[in-house]
Amino acid sequence: MMTSRGEISRGGGWLAMRAPAKVNLTLHVLGRRDDGYHALESLVVFAGTGDDLTFSPGDRLDLAVSGPRAGGIGHGADNLVLKAAEALAARVPGLALGRFHLIKRLPVASGIGGGSADAAAALRLLAAHNGIARDDARLVAAARATGADVPVCLASKARMMRGAGEDLGPVLALPPLFAVLVNPGVAVETATVFRGLGLKPGDGWGGEPHPDLAAAACGVAQARASLQAALAGGRNDLERPAQAIAPVIDEALALLRGAESCWLARMSGSGATVFGLFDDGRGAAAARQTIAARCPDWWVKATVLR
Repeated sequence: MMTSRGEISRGGGWLAMRAPAKVNLTLHVLGRRDDGYHALESLVVFAGTGDDLTFSPGDRLDLAVSGPRAGGIGHGADNLVLKAAEALAARVPGLALGRFHLIKRLPVASGIGGGSADAAAALRLLAAHNGIARDDARLVAAARATGADVPVCLASKARMMRGAGEDLGPVLALPPLFAVLVNPGVAVETATVFRGLGLKPGDGWGGEPHPDLAAAACGVAQARASLQAALAGGRNDLERPAQAIAPVIDEALALLRGAESCWLARMSGSGATVFGLFDDGRGAAAARQTIAARCPDWWVKATVLR
């Protein structure tokens, strides 16, 4: 079962879609709010690789999980697919439910929003089955109730994400970015990484939004050189605390930075997945082959970010 990024396919009574990996090209921490959440500014894009989710109508809500990464996640009530479905059912009386089948390919607790993407896909499939519009306030509310990254994953389009994930900018017309995603096989807990910043509620942070990045995210297609310059001036403020927890992140970044034609290497989200951006698809494919051969136990994917 293959579906295009963000599109729903139908057949034989089932619905299916790809749940693409989320990549934070930048992640600026602006402080910690009084409610305990960290205030962020992040340029988010989505990869061609991801999990796949199928929905079949039925009398009760259920979930089956298979795929190469199925062993790393739970099948029970704590799974974000089920949480998202239950959040929408609580807001839509009489919501028609059914059985989900998740093919898990993305590494777990890896900073590329696999669980959030799965949850967003579940909401999209339920909305399609129940005739709910994509911009329905109940759908958005269910996404927010499920997780901070779920709202941005609903559309799986490049955009700025601010606050604790609730403030989404317009969809951005960025040029395709050739990339290699590398996860060195360690799971990093998001809450632990944020605690490593040492911020208390009400504390500010030294980082500020990058003005050139804000300009690059204005919603108008940018020349590749302008986007490269803007991204080079950005950062991921969670890299340092994540590296303290999992030093192997440094090794993964070094391999990408040493690859020919890689013009930017950075960590995504709270880690441990890192990404490298390349001049073209050939350079990305060559880097993927080299890194995968050197570190055969790592998860290494060449893809296109949009």
